Amino acid sequence: MSNHLFNNKTLSILLAGLALNCANIAGVSAQNPVETNPPSADYKPAFTGQTRIAGVKTKTPLDITVINEKLENPWAISVLPDGRFLITQKQGTMVILNANGELSKKITGLPKVDPSGQGGLLDVTLDPNFAKNRMIYWAYSEPQDKGVLLAIAKGKLAASETAIENQTVIYRATPAYSGKLQYGSRIVFDKNGNLFVSTGERSGNDIRIQAQYLNSSLGKILHLTPEGKAVANGPFAGKTDARPEIYAYGLRNPDGLAINPQTGDLWEAEFGPKGGDEVNIIKPGKNYGWPIITYGTEYSGKKVGDGIQQKEGMEQPVYYWNPSISPGCIAFYNSNSIAEWKGNLFVGGLGGSHIIRLVIKNDKIVGEERLLEGKGERFRDMVEKDGALYSVTDNGHLYRIAKK
Repeated sequence: MSNHLFNNKTLSILLAGLALNCANIAGVSAQNPVETNPPSADYKPAFTGQTRIAGVKTKTPLDITVINEKLENPWAISVLPDGRFLITQKQGTMVILNANGELSKKITGLPKVDPSGQGGLLDVTLDPNFAKNRMIYWAYSEPQDKGVLLAIAKGKLAASETAIENQTVIYRATPAYSGKLQYGSRIVFDKNGNLFVSTGERSGNDIRIQAQYLNSSLGKILHLTPEGKAVANGPFAGKTDARPEIYAYGLRNPDGLAINPQTGDLWEAEFGPKGGDEVNIIKPGKNYGWPIITYGTEYSGKKVGDGIQQKEGMEQPVYYWNPSISPGCIAFYNSNSIAEWKGNLFVGGLGGSHIIRLVIKNDKIVGEERLLEGKGERFRDMVEKDGALYSVTDNGHLYRIAKK
């Protein structure tokens, strides 16, 4: 073999070395990549550090405790102004927990959900002015005469904290579909009090292409007013055969959505098919490629579409995983309590059964760590409060991860 050619093993060693060097330059103590299993597809990243970046390790001693073990399929967690937690449960109820994890209230009387498959009562978010108006926004899978769709609703938390008053559905992600998978969905408020909503493309081979259609709500980031209307002057406003509420498109199943408090950018994480889970920075009007480009394969192992990973006019993920870790949620850490974590992005792994810490430098991932491996948990949602991370799991647990 001539000396200017490399085999795959040599190339892997060189890329790992480059990743370690990037991490060291960024000021983190770099190790070998945390992923050691082979990928499901032999696809090459578009740039160095797009996957399998150098591993890092938290130096601060951590105190990891389970403060509630009796939740019922929790899906989302938000923090009330007084420090208590508001949590949705997949079958259709919400609960309020005291700051120590003890059950305080149970909220019933919510709209009927279809909890089969990946459906149910999904995300919940407080109005930015909740302390005065007590408004709550939530997402759920709503059964229709034909199929199921993702609905976004709002209402006022009653004084008793056991009901939500004046419930109103402000948006329905159409078309409805008979499948029971990949609804999304996260709700995040922007600095102007409008909502970003992520929607899944519903998985089926016969519908997922609608992630590319601008006349469909599926596989999108939507930008909505509190009344569920399109925010004015969106990237597709005034365009024929395009929904004006669409902010970005070409997404598969975006279950992670968060605004970076240091930059104001909207970050998203989504499930790939078999491999190809992604983290993206969402920009208005951009196409994120699914199902045209992906770093994953069909579950059968066959190529998705033409089996391409790059195409002009389609955005590359900031980072991707192969094999899959199933990113169920994301949250930024913005406290000084654990100084080395400030500005880091945390990803809750479902299939991966761990929490991922991603170190960010100039919008690039420069280090990756796996936390809480070996717990056998699927980390469904996460929030930071008072310097601690709190995460709900599919097993009904609420974890507190804090400085020891």
